[in-house]
Amino acid sequence: MNKNDPSSGPADAPGTTHFGFRQVAEDEKAGLVRGVFDSVASRYDLMNDLMSLGVHRLWKSAMMDWLRPRPGMTLLDVGGGTGDIAFRFRARGGGAVTVCDINQEMLRVGQARAVDRGILRDGIDWVTGDAEALPFPDNSFDAYTTAFCIRNVTHPENALAEARRVLKPGGRFLCLEFSRVVLPLLDEMYDRWSFKVLPVLGEKVAGDRASYQYLAESIRRFPPQDEFKAMILAAGLSRAEYRNLSAGIAALHSAWRT
Repeated sequence: MNKNDPSSGPADAPGTTHFGFRQVAEDEKAGLVRGVFDSVASRYDLMNDLMSLGVHRLWKSAMMDWLRPRPGMTLLDVGGGTGDIAFRFRARGGGAVTVCDINQEMLRVGQARAVDRGILRDGIDWVTGDAEALPFPDNSFDAYTTAFCIRNVTHPENALAEARRVLKPGGRFLCLEFSRVVLPLLDEMYDRWSFKVLPVLGEKVAGDRASYQYLAESIRRFPPQDEFKAMILAAGLSRAEYRNLSAGIAALHSAWRT
């Protein structure tokens, strides 16, 4: 059994949850996660480059390919404070975007990037909000996206229920997240990269070893593809399916609000 496989560790005790491989009180996790992203916000693209070997850009393009943005389609992007998904959606011809992130530092980075691109007022709103209690009415958006966010949420099932609530009937749910590698040899190589190399790079490049250690651990604690698909269906979304990207280093999950 892989020593970094969360299934080999203890289950969460009542009133606790996981923060990477640590057990913490449920009410502590959000603050701990906020601290991680406060630390890495200015280097968020670099973080994704290090964790995906630069391939996250192709994965996000695949997300837009599957979503097929069109004029008038409204999007809620949750946990996307730096604007990466929002900018792609707008560039592909999508309509108004609301970027919602619990981390104000991430939102500040996204707004600064929008200013640099000259698109601050071009159909993108920036809202501070919790994925588990979104500050939007029912049936508000045509599409909901989240990329590399939901594994950091204390109760992912609550975030999924909120996604369904704010989607209009017929609305689309898409989630891009690091997942379980399906090729054994690649699995071992990626495991070594994540736990031996990534924290060292985080320390050398970003001056933050601990945050990168957590991010690697958080991937291993996230449910595998079929288990997460079942969670999506349990939240009331329908027609759930997924596509493995780069042999499962990431997975793109799709579902619909009926």
